[in-house]
Amino acid sequence: MSELIRLEGISKVLKGQKEPRTILDGVDLTVRAGESVAIVGRSGSGKSTLLSVLGLFDRPDSGTYQLAGRDISRLRERHAAKLRSSHFGFVFQRFFLLKHLTAAQNVAMALINGQGWLPRRERRTRVMRALEQVGIEHLAKNRPAKMSGGEQQRVAIARALVRDPRILLADEPTGALDTETGSIVISALQEATTRGCALILVTHDRDHAARMGRILDLQAGILTERAPALSVNGPTAQLPSLGGPA
Repeated sequence: MSELIRLEGISKVLKGQKEPRTILDGVDLTVRAGESVAIVGRSGSGKSTLLSVLGLFDRPDSGTYQLAGRDISRLRERHAAKLRSSHFGFVFQRFFLLKHLTAAQNVAMALINGQGWLPRRERRTRVMRALEQVGIEHLAKNRPAKMSGGEQQRVAIARALVRDPRILLADEPTGALDTETGSIVISALQEATTRGCALILVTHDRDHAARMGRILDLQAGILTERAPALSVNGPTAQLPSLGGPA
């Protein structure tokens, strides 16, 4: 699979306090198309900051960021916005659905805001395909108030997928869901990797992290990869004690 993301020596320092605090300390990361990667670590370890850098919402203080072979470390905001629209899909713990719109209309907003004008028929086809990918096409006409938390999160995932992103960034997407519903949501995210999309999941849930192809541990600003441990039933992930979201 082709390389989508390469971070080398990425550092980020939080300033404005009595003592500057290093959030990311020389982070190296490579992610290829179709990969699923979990980023774990204690609360405040910098997981969300790393995701923000990856999604071009924040800039590193030092280091290089290559996206599909292009150095974008010092990209201007208007160019970063175009890349966010063309390359990334975002899923968060909060659903951020518009309450007065149906599921289909919420998903369609990503096309209107992100890809300019599309003919109505093409827009509807892409919206229904995205809803079908997460198994809720039958809820297309429902508004958020008539959907469960898990169904709303799947609408949010469909909204992220409708633009056919190359990279899906998910920040604690199951934090507000029960165990069974959270597992369904993770499956919906993983399905995107079968179509070549890379998935980077920030989570404090051991079981969800263990379902990813790779597990990376962020502690004190340093990112390390967790090697799988052998068990009588096959490989299982060695996970640290995980705290809440960063």
